Amino acid sequence: MEEKANFFESIIYPLVFLVVIWGIKIIEIALDMNLGTLGVFPRDTAGLPGIFFAPLLHANLAHLFSNSGPLLVLGTTVFYFYRTVAFRVTFLSWLITGLMVWLAGREAFHIGASGLIYSLASFLFFSGFIRRSIELIAISFIVLFLYGGMIWGVLPLREGISWETHLIGAIAGFILAILYRRHGPQRKRYGWEDEYEDEQQENI
Repeated sequence: MEEKANFFESIIYPLVFLVVIWGIKIIEIALDMNLGTLGVFPRDTAGLPGIFFAPLLHANLAHLFSNSGPLLVLGTTVFYFYRTVAFRVTFLSWLITGLMVWLAGREAFHIGASGLIYSLASFLFFSGFIRRSIELIAISFIVLFLYGGMIWGVLPLREGISWETHLIGAIAGFILAILYRRHGPQRKRYGWEDEYEDEQQENI
């Protein structure tokens, strides 16, 4: 029962976010609006608010739909396995990616939650190996299996795609995996490991 409660608690946050971004897109369509100009526009003070607004905005329904699945899966995974740092990782992924795109991106409006997606995927992938936890490494391989193809998104291969957002998001996730490596779940230690370390210290 506790595991089921933890799962439902973990999935609620990504679901709320999805409701918000879908609601925004529906309002855009219904009122024939284009909120894309609220995205990040690099090195322009008018584009600074986009650091906060860009992940909420999407070019079209196809763009929004393609981001919705990964947001739900990766967001739920982060909140389930890394619940003590999930909010901080999500917020910093959002902030760091937006700020760095503003500093280093091309002069165009950058919108969409893909930077957040890349950061969460990168965080999950690297965290397992950094923590050397068998359970978390398994999560790393699952993320690689499901979203390994995302690696091509960090390259400037497709016109109209903010590859800078993808690349910076992935770097942000890696940095956060290192920064929070001692927070949240840790590798299970066995008694024989402590005994071995004690013996090694005695022999020095």
